[in-house]
Amino acid sequence: MISGRWVWVLPTLLVGCRVVSMPAPTPALAALPAASASPAPVSDRSIEARPVEVAETTLSVDEVRALWVVRFTMTSEQSVRDLVATAARNGINTLIVQVRGRADAFYASEIEPRGESVQEPAPFDPLALVIREAHANDIAVHAWVNTHLVWGPAALPESPEHIVNAHPDWLAVPRTLGREMAGVDPFDSRFVESLVQFARDNSSTVEGVYTSPSHPAVQDRVHAVWLDLVARYDLDGVHFDYIRFPSAQYDYSLGALERFRRWSRTRLPAGRWSDLAEAYGRDLYAFADGEPELWAAFRREHVSRLVRRIHRDVKAANPQITISAAVIADVEEAENERFQEWPTWLADGTIDVAVPMAYTSDSARFQALIRSARAAAGQPDRIWAGIGIYMNTLEGTLGMIDIARDEETGGFALFSYDWAVGDGRGEPEYPLLRRISEGRFGR
Repeated sequence: MISGRWVWVLPTLLVGCRVVSMPAPTPALAALPAASASPAPVSDRSIEARPVEVAETTLSVDEVRALWVVRFTMTSEQSVRDLVATAARNGINTLIVQVRGRADAFYASEIEPRGESVQEPAPFDPLALVIREAHANDIAVHAWVNTHLVWGPAALPESPEHIVNAHPDWLAVPRTLGREMAGVDPFDSRFVESLVQFARDNSSTVEGVYTSPSHPAVQDRVHAVWLDLVARYDLDGVHFDYIRFPSAQYDYSLGALERFRRWSRTRLPAGRWSDLAEAYGRDLYAFADGEPELWAAFRREHVSRLVRRIHRDVKAANPQITISAAVIADVEEAENERFQEWPTWLADGTIDVAVPMAYTSDSARFQALIRSARAAAGQPDRIWAGIGIYMNTLEGTLGMIDIARDEETGGFALFSYDWAVGDGRGEPEYPLLRRISEGRFGR
């Protein structure tokens, strides 16, 4: 172990003083452009990182054991300390902590507003503290960045600087609202209110308000967040989430449709493009409906373009950073409904690890999804199986850990820490995470 954190050693990674097989990092592809001046991460130097006393186990660990940590745990010094202590006691070696939840910051940022749920004022920096505490306990920290989901079906954010308030013209629009919203100024309150109401009315399929993946300013903002995190924090990895469309019914915003019209000009025969351009004057959806396969390709390209741009510049800044992504486990759905071509990202080295969200209570379905992901990845150790413990019994969760091991994945990620320590089905003094640890980690 070196300095209490992961280090690349040829194709092998040290995790918690134990060797774990991992893919070698992709070489840097380009020099990092000069960054604008940013403050050092805010921290209280009087707060010392404290290793947690953990009984040693003879169990050989050759897997990533990760917890997704939702931002509501990143709100106070005590909750962060409790998080790391709990993870250490229970054999967890990787924390994926949500630092950009809804276009807000659970770290010291000059790019986006501070998360509204953070309970303590600056200089408290949730990310700086979790890194310090985790590295002192041989636990890796990955910053979890939600990409295009920027708000929920809730009251609007308080900060006037939040994307939803400051840049409503960056937001994605569902098909059913596209024609109507084309005639509404995005800065008219009706615009955002309609998007929020649509998400509220369709909450079973739409998590909230999304940004438009093809908007250049959206790509610039997410890129800036990643580069800021990598430049100022001692991270082991950064983790994409919501790097996709909410569904194939998005993005019918006026801006996206116009960008598609321009983009398609060099990809269609001149006569076909001219015919569609004439129809476009009467029907805003003429290009999208007239060339559905090209429309899908346009949406896939812009999701992938951001991933590749971030990969290039993050690896140039720090080749040791692990770039991972939470992905739709069903490959066909991912590519055709969410425009997330993550098997290609793995194949060309754009991401190091894919974490398929195989959330189900059906063990057979879970195994099928993980096997499909393994096949798509080519290298099973580049897959961490995403297990939705909130949907499962203890026995179901333990069985899925066994399946992930049998399929020789690189490990697994449990969703989520918050559920594992706070679920209502177990005794408070004997939480689910402890039962999982005793059942499968030899703790």
